[in-house]
Amino acid sequence: MWMTLMAGAMCIGAILGNGESAEAAKASFNDVPASHWAKASIEGAVAKGYFKGYADGTFRPQAHITRAEFAVLLSRISSNVVENDSSTFADIAGHWGRSGIEQSIGMGFLTPSDYSGGFKPDKALTRREMAKWMASGLAARNEGFKQALSDTKDTLVPVAEYYKGGLSPSDYPYLSVALGTGLMTGYLDGTFGPSQPTTRAEVAVILSRYQQVQLKEASDYQDLEEMREVGLTGTNLLSATPHVYHTVHGSNKITSFDSFANKPYPMLYNRGTMTVHRMIVVDAVSKSESKNLYGKMFISSDFTFPVHPLVYNVFLEATVIPNDNTSLTNAAFPNSTLYNFTAGNGFNSEAVTRFGLTVLPAKDHFIKTGFFKKDVPRRFWMHRFLNRGIGDGANGSDMGRIGNGTLASWSIPYTK
Repeated sequence: MWMTLMAGAMCIGAILGNGESAEAAKASFNDVPASHWAKASIEGAVAKGYFKGYADGTFRPQAHITRAEFAVLLSRISSNVVENDSSTFADIAGHWGRSGIEQSIGMGFLTPSDYSGGFKPDKALTRREMAKWMASGLAARNEGFKQALSDTKDTLVPVAEYYKGGLSPSDYPYLSVALGTGLMTGYLDGTFGPSQPTTRAEVAVILSRYQQVQLKEASDYQDLEEMREVGLTGTNLLSATPHVYHTVHGSNKITSFDSFANKPYPMLYNRGTMTVHRMIVVDAVSKSESKNLYGKMFISSDFTFPVHPLVYNVFLEATVIPNDNTSLTNAAFPNSTLYNFTAGNGFNSEAVTRFGLTVLPAKDHFIKTGFFKKDVPRRFWMHRFLNRGIGDGANGSDMGRIGNGTLASWSIPYTK
């Protein structure tokens, strides 16, 4: 566990470096073996003077970073302009990190109103705080990242806490930027661990990433672009694939998924009401590898359907409110959804459990499982395939043909 910091230069030097020589930085630490996952980043951070080891020859990679320490580190690596270095935190007066904390506020990393009860500088930093501070710092220096925060307020965040609980909607934009740029990643079990403390080893790795990300544009990051599109329209179709939307038949109006999403419509044969919320396209290379971050939410080695180079795996989130307890069976459901691409199938995978997804049953009749119940809204995910081929719109699909036009229609443009 992290030792409580004492004020004074000797303590500061043991925790955060002060620009020591490259020769000193080359010293190895007896608790950071060659096999340590963060060894290169730790040595790099020490070489740049951000960290120092301890007198006993250790680095203590699992020790927790405090709010004050991370604020000071951000003020050192950031090229943000200090707009305002004043502070409203009474509890940092006389603290060794006061100057760096105030600089971080001025650089846009910290928002004093988030800590109305005091900054508590020696409290362990959480991963939620880390994500918010870094995303806010990027937004303060770059309009693209500022817009990304706005675009992802209602996005799907690919972490287990999104469905299992542990996140609030206010977390979505900051985690989206942190995950979408690769600044931070989730754990193997799919969780992000927003309330977990952050270690010295993790910070050493993340600092090197931040130095690179701050020099780029938000649009440089594919996963972030997908999360932005999902937040704005409900799908990542355009950012994840070369598809484009078609015009409404007989007009010059371009169709779009968001013109169809979140609008309830009656199912056929008076079987209920359906509302489609999201459509996530996964560009999978295999069942163990996807090109986009969203893939890990749905596909794992035991995924029900094949991963084939000629098709995308697509996942639709919908809500159905049945009018009875018996008519929506495996066979009846696809024929009742009315629209071409909403006639999805059930699926399963280990990822489903890991991320807490509710999915349409893959095999059993819905009646037997009690999945659908009269007048009870059931929100779930289902699966479809989307062709990758090019040619005259035959590769695309659509959602609905009401009145004189298609609500949402798309394909890969044909080029000679």
